[in-house]
Amino acid sequence: MAARALMLQGTGSDVGKSLLVAGLCRAFLRRGLTVRPFKPQNMSNNAAVTPDGGEIGRAQALQARACGVAPSVHMNPVLLKPQSDVGAQVVVQGRVLGTAQAGDYQSRKGRLLGAVLDSFARLREDCDLVVVEGAGSPAEVNLRAGDIANMGFATAAGVPVVLVGDIDRGGVIASLVGTHALLEPEDRALVRGFLINKFRGDVRLFDGGLRVIGERTGWRGFGVVPWLREAAMLPAEDAVALDTWRTRAGGPIRIAVPMLSRIANFDDFDPLALEPEVSLSMVPPGKPLPGDADLIVLPGSKATIADLAFLRAQGWDIDLRAHWRRGGRVLGICGGYQMLGRRIADPDGIEGPPGEAEGLGLLAVDTVMSGPKVLTEAAGRERTTGETVRGYEMHMGRTDGPDRARPLLDLGLDLAEGTDGAVSADGRVAGCYLHGLFAADGFRGAFLRALGGTGGGLAYDGTVERTLDTLAERLEACVDVAGLLEAVAGD
Repeated sequence: MAARALMLQGTGSDVGKSLLVAGLCRAFLRRGLTVRPFKPQNMSNNAAVTPDGGEIGRAQALQARACGVAPSVHMNPVLLKPQSDVGAQVVVQGRVLGTAQAGDYQSRKGRLLGAVLDSFARLREDCDLVVVEGAGSPAEVNLRAGDIANMGFATAAGVPVVLVGDIDRGGVIASLVGTHALLEPEDRALVRGFLINKFRGDVRLFDGGLRVIGERTGWRGFGVVPWLREAAMLPAEDAVALDTWRTRAGGPIRIAVPMLSRIANFDDFDPLALEPEVSLSMVPPGKPLPGDADLIVLPGSKATIADLAFLRAQGWDIDLRAHWRRGGRVLGICGGYQMLGRRIADPDGIEGPPGEAEGLGLLAVDTVMSGPKVLTEAAGRERTTGETVRGYEMHMGRTDGPDRARPLLDLGLDLAEGTDGAVSADGRVAGCYLHGLFAADGFRGAFLRALGGTGGGLAYDGTVERTLDTLAERLEACVDVAGLLEAVAGD
């Protein structure tokens, strides 16, 4: 018998669907159910590698963790990774299908419904409940034809829907009532009710608002979720979160990360942001890199050459070189590692128009963009500290040069799988392809000691697990979780 399913859709983007799905997945798990997350279509450059060598949105990897299972490509069968303002790489069931311009994708996306339904059916085979996350808003009726992310999927799969409204941004009554008015009768019939998210203050003050929404829509209210401070402890779905994150003030170790236009996998820095002795600044465009930073980290990018030009347009290359001349340390991860080298060539136009660019020249390495795309989980040891690191590689391009003779990492815990990265002759500049290395407590502690700290003490994985449990407990207290299960019992 196929598992039941419940879909959370939002009245807009960034209403908190991803974290609500993660929290509900953990809550249902704690009630003894086997649960799987699912998002038909995601648009994000924050991605994760699955054990079977594919890639999915980072939020679905977190939701899988909330369910107590390993992530699968079928949890996010369509992933769009923006490479420009109008184009994105299209990943289907974990593999790169190609690139598409926005207009072309809108006309072609309906053809991907078969892959979406196939993945959904696979997930339903071995669990009690699938919790589905929509994308954007179902009220974008101009995009309804061929839709696979919201009501198009829900109607094709027969999945009941709960709408999520964000009261913090204002207009939540209008957004829910307006969504009801815009939905076609077939779509509206799938909606079982609504949730209000991100409420601040005395929830009783919104009793009248709940009454109005119920009277205008006929929908059931399943609860009002308060502003969840715990959300800051968990990886964000995409770069929208960076609009509100500038500096996480902490201790005396100052780390700066420039916010590239196509920044990718910035959750690499979450463990550092949670360290009490670290002040982590995500530096927005138009602002200089701080002159008092102990470390500048160049993050991953979905369009390395384009983001290298963006970095120079901000004057960050000048700031970075000044930081280095003052004796500061520099680290590059993935695309940032490529930028630190002498040259980047993309002869086949894999990430944009064919061409090449001069790198920042702080590492004696060169990169050629070439396939196939590397998608693999990896583990090893950092050479200086000997500490174990674990994460994943997700990149195009091959990097080589004299500084590769001083790799940052030995891959494979038996030291038999090769090396990753490069370190400059003076030891102050380094880079590697491994995402997630700061999640390793031992390495992160040793790294911070090298920057003059005491070595932290944060147990990152344990913090994430406790936060998911806390999130589940908070939702149990304010959401009619039993009612949600009853709402899907007959579907």
